[in-house]
Amino acid sequence: MSHPQVRASVFAKTDTGQTRDHNEDTFLIADLTERTTCVVEGVTVKEVGPRGCLLLVADGMGGAAAGEIASEMAAQVIYRHLLDVWAGVDDPSPEHFAERLRDAVEEANRVLHEYAQSHPEVRGMGTTATVGGIFSGALYLAQVGDSRAYLIRSGQATQLTKDQSLTQRLVDAGEMTEEQAEQSTRRNIILQALGPDPRVKVDLTFLPLVQGDIILICSDGLSGQVKRDEIAEFATRESDPEVLCDTLISLANSRGGPDNITTVVVRVEGDGLPPADADFVAEYLPTPILEDDTQELPVQRTPIRSTQPVAVPTREELVAALPPPPTPPTARPARVPARFALIGAGVLAVLALLYYFARS
Repeated sequence: MSHPQVRASVFAKTDTGQTRDHNEDTFLIADLTERTTCVVEGVTVKEVGPRGCLLLVADGMGGAAAGEIASEMAAQVIYRHLLDVWAGVDDPSPEHFAERLRDAVEEANRVLHEYAQSHPEVRGMGTTATVGGIFSGALYLAQVGDSRAYLIRSGQATQLTKDQSLTQRLVDAGEMTEEQAEQSTRRNIILQALGPDPRVKVDLTFLPLVQGDIILICSDGLSGQVKRDEIAEFATRESDPEVLCDTLISLANSRGGPDNITTVVVRVEGDGLPPADADFVAEYLPTPILEDDTQELPVQRTPIRSTQPVAVPTREELVAALPPPPTPPTARPARVPARFALIGAGVLAVLALLYYFARS
């Protein structure tokens, strides 16, 4: 199968921010054809090979060093799973690529959940994961959590992912506006993460690319401080992915930097992509790939695990390379799975009723 000529200019950066003492974010960029990860020491320009490329941002949670472990493990498992399983696909079609991408995220959830169950000191750890793959002239996105992906095209930015959060659920139900959601104290409550539960539902979408498209994947340390229109403004003004990353992170820090900030920026060019049409509507939304969409994916949806076991590092091996946890803990709102927030609210309500009846 021939593949379109696509050239990607890539840069990524992560920053601790202004209030946290350690960084729980992880990013990863990999060439799935050459089977190598990208060491980011400047803008890397590469031809996208016949097996595509991988872009990932993970935002960990869990306290102490558990957040760093969760995000780093997720990135490693997803990358290794794709190298093992995707490399063995005889027919590297877009349909197979999309399914393998989703399988890799599901595999990461399984590994993290089982690891936490056998290591009580990190039980409850979790991480978001927004995983992008560029293959055959299109962008594929697999998402769990609230790390976002944006497309900047023709001077406009479109949010490609939908936050799996309580506030987004309320916005969808018409009970809250987007402006209210941005200011809500509940904006840190997410409905899904990799690790806490044995199964997750991965949101999977794809989007055909055109020449000059800019893809930005980021943690909520950026999206919570920098608005979509501002991302479009700076991306349109600055063609260098490294300068764009630095500019956006600096802007988030200037507004308090309350969270870790991670950005992955990719600009795509090449004769294998159609030129941007002046009449093209920039607010083009990605197409969902549904569980029962037999036209886009094979009917069988049995997750495929690696034929080789994934070598999960021990907690000691990972923590040895990580900064120590903050002492004392930083006073900041924590991102928590929604079920824990609801359980806490229920306990408080029961205690209030008991106190009322005891007083009466």
